[in-house]
Amino acid sequence: MIIDRMPRVSQIVREVWKPLLILAIWDVAVTVVYYVLPFKAPSLPLTLFGSALALFLGFRSNSAYQRWWEGRVLWGSMINASRNLARAVRNFLSAPDSAELQREIILRQIAYVNALRCQLRRTNVAEEVLRVLPAADARSALARTNVANGLLDGTGRRVEQARARGWLDTIQQSQIESVLIDISNAQGGMERLKNTPLPNQYRFFPTLFTHVFCIFLPIGLVETLGYATPLGSTIAGLMFLAVLAIGDDLVDPFANTVHDVCVSAMCRTIEIDLLQAIGEPAPEPLTPVKGVLW
Repeated sequence: MIIDRMPRVSQIVREVWKPLLILAIWDVAVTVVYYVLPFKAPSLPLTLFGSALALFLGFRSNSAYQRWWEGRVLWGSMINASRNLARAVRNFLSAPDSAELQREIILRQIAYVNALRCQLRRTNVAEEVLRVLPAADARSALARTNVANGLLDGTGRRVEQARARGWLDTIQQSQIESVLIDISNAQGGMERLKNTPLPNQYRFFPTLFTHVFCIFLPIGLVETLGYATPLGSTIAGLMFLAVLAIGDDLVDPFANTVHDVCVSAMCRTIEIDLLQAIGEPAPEPLTPVKGVLW
């Protein structure tokens, strides 16, 4: 997630430079043709076209931002649920001989959120899980298609084992299970965002209409702007192409790009809170790298 206060114009230009270059060449070509072979430029209702396109792109960008924000809200719920799990486990598993199980559940939750992060970003899951858990504890979960869900299932089984040993009563088990359900529901919402793209109409038509508008733009401006047509038309086209790119950037909040929700930082927050809850040393929070918090 980019956290610089000033917008990164250079970043936007890097993302749209190819269509922008083509647009600039087209603008120059239209201007040259207008002066070499004088023609009467058609009176195009560019204001009407531009207004309609702006509304279309604005609606698309809002839809993309809603997906991005929902991803952030779901990860906020995951942070809260992880803290609730740690507090419940620490308080309920208070018997001296249950300390190791308490620690194991905490570590499994840390491994779980990191595994979920890697699944959403399509990166190496096993490496992050084995960083936290011994290979023997992680083996069964790593054999699952959904590693994060396998870790969560294992946590549920360990809670049941604690109840069977008399370390938890049924009410305490039910309270912990309700927290696990909250965690599972948050995961389901994240997977829905990841696996359900915007409908094709939201992606195809805005792209088509923006490019068509940029083609007509210098034709409608050349009589008014004259030699300044390439500059004016290219700048106007940049604005529409930038809005189009913003929608593409935000539509997947877990795409492992600079525009992502900062899930790595939130996983580190969970790791710090949970380790400190059981009195173990914790790593430092993640800090931005070149204005980007991952």
